[in-house]
Amino acid sequence: MLWVNEIMPSVHPRRVAREGVLEALFANQFSDERPDLVLKRILDLNPDRKKNSEFIELLFHCVIENVKLADDLIKSHLQNWEFDRVAQIDRLLLRMGICEIFFVEEIPPKVSISEMVEISKIYSTDESPGFINGVLDAVYKDYQKEEKN
Repeated sequence: MLWVNEIMPSVHPRRVAREGVLEALFANQFSDERPDLVLKRILDLNPDRKKNSEFIELLFHCVIENVKLADDLIKSHLQNWEFDRVAQIDRLLLRMGICEIFFVEEIPPKVSISEMVEISKIYSTDESPGFINGVLDAVYKDYQKEEKN
């Protein structure tokens, strides 16, 4: 599989890291191995990712540990759509974006949303960027309201 950083070497290292997390989360869904072993294999496949292994491990484990929270938030923001019909990649990107918004304080939420939208343009359907942007933006707005209270 050809990754963006192989095509455009000027891609930000965090984008490469997020793609690694996406790949590991996707692989994890179909593996009987422990998640940390799946992640290690993915990191070993692409040495460029090792530079950001701390961020990759943080986001990967954050998504694994908060799947129920993320899925509940996604479900509550779906309009005229069923959760089971959301594409696997989109579901993973939404979970990643939600975890960044809620748990990774050093990344501005708008950056997290933008990154998930951009990654979806590469790895998902033509409708995915707008869908992901809409759901994550709604989640973030609700998050801001709760933070003020």
